[in-house]
Amino acid sequence: MMKVLGIVALFMVLGAHGDLQCEHRAPNVPKEWIDMQTSCVSAVRSHVMEELRAAMQYMAMGAHFSRDQINRPGFANLFFKAASEEREHAIKLIEYLLMRGELTSEVSNMITRNMSPNVTNWASGASALKDALMLEASVTKKIRNLIKVCEDDPANFNDYHLVDYLTGDFLTEQYEGQRDLAGKLSSLEKLMNKHGALGEFLFDKKLM
Repeated sequence: MMKVLGIVALFMVLGAHGDLQCEHRAPNVPKEWIDMQTSCVSAVRSHVMEELRAAMQYMAMGAHFSRDQINRPGFANLFFKAASEEREHAIKLIEYLLMRGELTSEVSNMITRNMSPNVTNWASGASALKDALMLEASVTKKIRNLIKVCEDDPANFNDYHLVDYLTGDFLTEQYEGQRDLAGKLSSLEKLMNKHGALGEFLFDKKLM
């Protein structure tokens, strides 16, 4: 309580001397260090939305397999984890733009569009894994298109740093993720061909 009273007293003293201001002038910081091209920035902003859409689709998958009538906790955990990874990708891109001096305003506008999942029900774990693999392949293609935009800008500005970041970090993770999903789908289909619904049940336990 004494600490709060002390802070209030400090503000009263500052206000009495005219030093307390509710607003300040925008800082006069040179802009020469900001060198990203408009087309590249727009492409990155758009891809943030793609990552968030993928996250929402994975959330829908996780929720589906968490339903009491489905009850596949292994699949649910797999897809909820994938949703978290997609959100992390979006955050990384936002942080990158901020590092390069972009997104000084209208940050919230990047996440106001409709991101409802395209599909909310799956007939089996295999069908969900197929959709997940197709989703990752689509995201990979869009990352490659993003790289192309930032590498072949009309102003002949090759954004080497961003291209290297996307190629080394994002694409590597995409290719590894695609291979993992393809392997999981292959194993699941082999189990189901031999054991039917029991195969999916056993695979779900393995995912846990």
